[in-house]
Amino acid sequence: MRMVREWEAGLGAEEHWTQDVLEQGIEHPTEAGLRQDRLPHIWCPGCGIGVATGAFVQAIDQAKISRDNLSVVSGIGCSGRVSGYTDCDSFHTTHGRAIPFALGLHGANPDLDVVVFSGDGDLIAIGGNHLIHAARRNADITVFCVNNFNYGMTGGQYGATTHTGARSTTSPYGNVENSFNLPQLVANSGATYVARWTVLDLPRLRQSMVEALNHKGFAFVEIISPCPIYYGRFNKLGEAITELKRYRDHAEVKNFAPLEEATLRIGGPIVVGKFVEKQAPTLLDLIRSNLPPQAAGKH
Repeated sequence: MRMVREWEAGLGAEEHWTQDVLEQGIEHPTEAGLRQDRLPHIWCPGCGIGVATGAFVQAIDQAKISRDNLSVVSGIGCSGRVSGYTDCDSFHTTHGRAIPFALGLHGANPDLDVVVFSGDGDLIAIGGNHLIHAARRNADITVFCVNNFNYGMTGGQYGATTHTGARSTTSPYGNVENSFNLPQLVANSGATYVARWTVLDLPRLRQSMVEALNHKGFAFVEIISPCPIYYGRFNKLGEAITELKRYRDHAEVKNFAPLEEATLRIGGPIVVGKFVEKQAPTLLDLIRSNLPPQAAGKH
């Protein structure tokens, strides 16, 4: 809504809301990209998934991608609900299977812009095999992974990205396992665009999303997000605002840093940045250049 000043109308010096502006309203920057009939969303207070979704919706427009040509695929989990809120063709698929669904769409219609938007439990743990092979093939899809370091929807269990030593409902004495360094994992698998940002750094996150959407090849963006209800509470990280302040104080932008430096430790620095951006033949490029026309789908 538009604020007007009384002094501009010769009525005084105080700012006020006029009734006609209140009745008229104004569209929120993300409103056009969301299914209004599905709102309000289900995410917990302080969760960063809504922030990431808003950045994604704005990035679609900035990348000049038509929503009529866009397909968003999600798996199961808190972040898996994103596909149901985006105003485009979308698919809420089975647990860990968002990427193979996306590859099917991409293979059947290579002209589509195909995006996978899901969480660390769905993409990295249960769906990890699909992730590394899509990266290995350099499939021309974009993957946005919201990492809140636990299985938030099913009760706060520890997972493949949970910090070593962190507590959860299934690791009450601290997680003894090593966690994945996601940028290193997907880059070493073959991804040609890799980045990580927090939900606090919206300008860089949006710009990275735009770059990933326009990138030819497998693009992966990790989005660090608070989960105050489970992960934050179990590890005494405070309210969501406290976690965001930690992002502000501990995030270190290191573009194209050695990937081993991107390991995350609870209480340690949060290395963010764009780590990989290069060009390489995509899966469809390889199919079309190495197979006979009838096998490559050429007519």
